[in-house]
Amino acid sequence: HGLVNNAGGQFVSPAEMISAKGWHAVVETNLTGTFLCCREAHRAYFGQRGGAIVNIVSEMWRGFPGMAHSGAARAAVVNLTQTLAVEWAAAGIRVNAVAPGLIDSSGLETYPEAVRGFLDEIKHDLPYHRMGSEAEVAGAVTFLLTPAARYVSGETLRVDGASSLWRKTWAIPEHERFEVYRGFSDEPAGE
Repeated sequence: HGLVNNAGGQFVSPAEMISAKGWHAVVETNLTGTFLCCREAHRAYFGQRGGAIVNIVSEMWRGFPGMAHSGAARAAVVNLTQTLAVEWAAAGIRVNAVAPGLIDSSGLETYPEAVRGFLDEIKHDLPYHRMGSEAEVAGAVTFLLTPAARYVSGETLRVDGASSLWRKTWAIPEHERFEVYRGFSDEPAGE
């Protein structure tokens, strides 16, 4: 018996432009929604019969510029996954997560053309030189739901073609905002 939490939603925005309402909407969907589904599955069925839960997060290991709200919520789901894996082990419940990297999915159609263009360009910087497929993510989820993963719990399986291990992630704008610190002798007298 299994549960897959795959609800998600976010929008592209610099962190300083995200309203409290926008922040809460993304956190409620991605984190609170996942928790509530897990809790209700435990109460209604898994608590007595055991089972497997797979939470879908995202590749957010190097920050998530343009989606601070989503990155924060997904990182929290990883911690929730680990916590529930320990708390619910005695009930026979395994809790894991799958973290897809860049996936060529139907969801990309909802993003602005500029974002889709950026993703098309960045895939050449990935070790596999391509995005993953929905089927590759589904295969990982399926494995975690089967008896073959019976001794796996509290883990986050990255399905990212090794992109979390190496890549040029985000372009950093040119700037000279941070002067070199050369010790206290650099400080003007009286400061």
